[in-house]
Amino acid sequence: MTGKVYKSTGSWYTVKTDLGHTYECRIKGKFRIKGIKSTNPIAVGDIVDFELETNNNQESGIIYNIHDRTNCIVRKSVNLSKQTHIIAANLDQVFLMVTINNPPTLTSFIDRFLVTAEAYSIKTILLFNKIDSYDDEALDEVKYLAYVYRKIGYECIGISATTGKNVDKVKALMHGKVSMFSGHSGVGKSTLVNTIEPTLNIKTKAISTLHMQGQHTTTFAEMFDLSFNAKIIDTPGIKGFGVVDMDKEEVGDYFPEIFRLKQDCKFNNCLHIQEPKCAVKNALDDDEVAFSRYRSYLQIIEGEDEHYRTDIWDKE
Repeated sequence: MTGKVYKSTGSWYTVKTDLGHTYECRIKGKFRIKGIKSTNPIAVGDIVDFELETNNNQESGIIYNIHDRTNCIVRKSVNLSKQTHIIAANLDQVFLMVTINNPPTLTSFIDRFLVTAEAYSIKTILLFNKIDSYDDEALDEVKYLAYVYRKIGYECIGISATTGKNVDKVKALMHGKVSMFSGHSGVGKSTLVNTIEPTLNIKTKAISTLHMQGQHTTTFAEMFDLSFNAKIIDTPGIKGFGVVDMDKEEVGDYFPEIFRLKQDCKFNNCLHIQEPKCAVKNALDDDEVAFSRYRSYLQIIEGEDEHYRTDIWDKE
C-alpha cells in the first residue's frame, strides 16, 4: 500500500492513503541504517510504501520504502551537530511567520531559513504577524523589513492571526497546495491555522513573560486537510536554524541578490569578503544590498551561529 505521512511522533507515523484511510505505521528494522544521517528518516509529507500487519487484533503498518522527495526543509539537529532534522517534505510553499517582538525574530534566522528554502527551490512567503499589536516604531520596522525582502523578490504580507487581517490573502495562496507554516514558538502559527480552519482547534499558549519567548504547543509536525482544497503542515516552533550541507562557494547562490551580482565580480570564485573589484561589496557600499543580509551571508560561510556578530555589527 502507498500513502502520505501526515504525522510523525518519532517512532510511529500516521499514514493516509488516497482513499482516505489512515494507518499507524512504524519503520522496518533495517530501514534506519541505510546511510540516513537524519534524526528522522521519515518526515511529514513523505510518500511511503507500507504493508499491513495485525498484532493483538490491532492493524498497523510497516513502512519499507520512501518515494523520492521533490524537496524538503532541513536544518541541523539541535543535539547532534553532525546529523540533520527534516522538518517536512514534498512542499509546494512555506509561510515563514515573523514577529518584531513578543517574541522577536532575528533577520539572521529569516535569512538562514530562506537560504535552505532556496537550495531546494521552495517558494517562501513572509508573514509579518501581530501587526494589530505594534506601536508606530514596530510598524516602521515591519515596513522596512518588508521593503528589504520584497526588493529581493520575496512576497511579504502583514497579517493578524487574532483579528483575521489579510488572512484571506493567505488562504488564496494556499488553495490547491501543500503549505508549511514555520517560525519561532509564539509567533502565532497555531492561532493562524485555527483562524484559517477553526474546526481544527489546535492548542495555543501565551508568551512567556519572563523570557518573551513562545512556549511549545505543537510537539510534532502534522499535516491537515483543509475544507478549501488545501493541505497545511503545522510545525513545532524553531528556536534556531542551522544550515547544512552547503559549501562556502555555493552559499551566495542562495541569496538571490548576491547571485545576480556575482557575474560582475572580477574573480569567478569570489567569496565577496576582501577580494578586489567585488560587485557585491560595491553594492553593499551603495546600499543596494542590505547590510543585514550580507551579515547573514558572512555568518553562514564562516560557520557561525545566527547570533554571531549581532552585537558588534548592529547596523540594522
